[in-house]
Amino acid sequence: MVRWKPGSSCPGQYRRCPPGRGPVATRPPPRGHPPAAPGSPGRGPAPRPDLARGGGIAARHARNDALPSLNYAARVPDHRGQPGQGGGPVPEAFRSGDIVDVAARLRETAATYPDHIALRWSGGQRTYAELHERVDAATVALQSLEVGPGDRVALVLGTTPTFVEAACAVLRAGAAMVPLLTGLAPDELRYAINDSGATVLIVGPERAAALLELRDELPDVRHIVVADLDDLDPEVPRWGELTATDAEPARVERDMDDLAALVYTSGTTGRPRGAMLSRGNLAANQDQTLAGRFQITDDDIILLVLPLAHIYSLNVGLGASITVGATMVLVERFDPKAVIDAIEANQVSVVLGAPPMYVAWLQSGLLDTADLSTVRLAISGAAPLPVPIIHSFYELTGLTIEEGYGLTEASPSVTATSMSPVPVPGSVGQPLPGVELRLVDANGRDVGEGDDGEVWVRGPNVFQGYWNDPEATAAALTPDGWLRTGDVGMRDANGMLYLVDRLQDLVIVNGFNVYPREVERVLLTSGQVAQAAVVGAPHPLTGETLQAYVVPLPDVTIDVADLEAHCRTDLARYKNPTSIEVVDSLPTTATGKIRRVELREDG
Repeated sequence: MVRWKPGSSCPGQYRRCPPGRGPVATRPPPRGHPPAAPGSPGRGPAPRPDLARGGGIAARHARNDALPSLNYAARVPDHRGQPGQGGGPVPEAFRSGDIVDVAARLRETAATYPDHIALRWSGGQRTYAELHERVDAATVALQSLEVGPGDRVALVLGTTPTFVEAACAVLRAGAAMVPLLTGLAPDELRYAINDSGATVLIVGPERAAALLELRDELPDVRHIVVADLDDLDPEVPRWGELTATDAEPARVERDMDDLAALVYTSGTTGRPRGAMLSRGNLAANQDQTLAGRFQITDDDIILLVLPLAHIYSLNVGLGASITVGATMVLVERFDPKAVIDAIEANQVSVVLGAPPMYVAWLQSGLLDTADLSTVRLAISGAAPLPVPIIHSFYELTGLTIEEGYGLTEASPSVTATSMSPVPVPGSVGQPLPGVELRLVDANGRDVGEGDDGEVWVRGPNVFQGYWNDPEATAAALTPDGWLRTGDVGMRDANGMLYLVDRLQDLVIVNGFNVYPREVERVLLTSGQVAQAAVVGAPHPLTGETLQAYVVPLPDVTIDVADLEAHCRTDLARYKNPTSIEVVDSLPTTATGKIRRVELREDG
């Protein structure tokens, strides 16, 4: 039996295994294969490096057999069509009727499958008819708070039924949601809430006290509504009380171009930017995601343990499931054994995961005895998955983990291995239907097969721009609608896309985007630091981790423990450096720019 061990993966997030690296599976072909999956969302545009030289990894990936292969001979034949630069037309709607957004799709699904279980969680379950009624009640509650078209509602909620109800109700009321991770620091939450201009804030027990303390610093927020927590000032509005109504909501007509969500993704300036996703963007990507060979259907039971505030879980998980009437199993926090237990108890058929989940399972030894016989699709998104993990998971379970590539600005899915005739470990597959994809050099010219180029994307899933940031929007979108992703890729003779590198210094920790400048800004406010530089380093569990290098202010002796505490106060946990090294100086270019490449090499 082959087990993946820390350190056995190939170095670097986007560098792939050379021949002979990683175990080769000898078990029978996989039991099942997942639908189109997203990749790592959130990578915005950036200044492009020198791509004129081309080449790059062409020699390593010119042929598919340059990678260790599994036995995929028995895979279901491809019926998508011939591979090409685009993924084909956007599929027809799965059902007729008003499908402008997921709230409208919920109405139709509830009419089609009223008694089908929509949600399961540790405290119970809810049918689609019941969920539809709950969303109507929540819509009435929001309308009583004067929420309507043009408003934004911030959601600081975990992976719970309340998030599902609130998100759908916001759309049904004609407003836009601002989903925010519960793990964000108070300063991060304050910034996003204020930048979005949210007028109503719905918060769960994790951050209720912190946000109520910030009430005076949130000038646009008219109401803070607390969900799933009773031990509070009786004057604070409770979600449960507001939604205890049988009244019918006022019907609000919206169209595909109307804003559905502001999803915040870190910017190069160190402050997050709100990616504007329309109702049409989200609906298109739901359909695109469901158009692969192995479509999710109403018979599927889907595990949702990733935060619903993350675009991957929000649209590929929640949105696509509601579209087809699948059952969603909500788990608030990832614990290797608890999630295995949930898979077994609920007979889960589709696992919507991320690399840290699969790594944790492989390290735990739980897969030796776990009963995954009901699982037919294993999907990994939010960050690249090292090839050895794919091999080891297959060796232990007989399941092939399928991947894809995406980013918040694309709602998020762009490519998927399930769109290609045969998946190639190390590749992120081919474009989804309706997605056009180009690889271009520094002058905006298309590069040839096997050459490196920046990934440009166009399609109905591409966002409208950044909220209140026309300069960043102009940098991200070309006049004819191409999204400059800031990622470098290479395409082989079969149209398979390989991610090579990043144009920015973005670090992905547990699937979440971290820009070094954001962390550096916090380090520089400590009163101890004159200069700071943060770089990413490979990590066997989280994919990458953060290493900080700091130069002290004159006559100051840096207290590293105090600096770490400062970061914990002002940054989300996943943005905290795992190591802080005090140095006399930072390597710089002749023009004074920090040479991060030297820090990465030294680290």
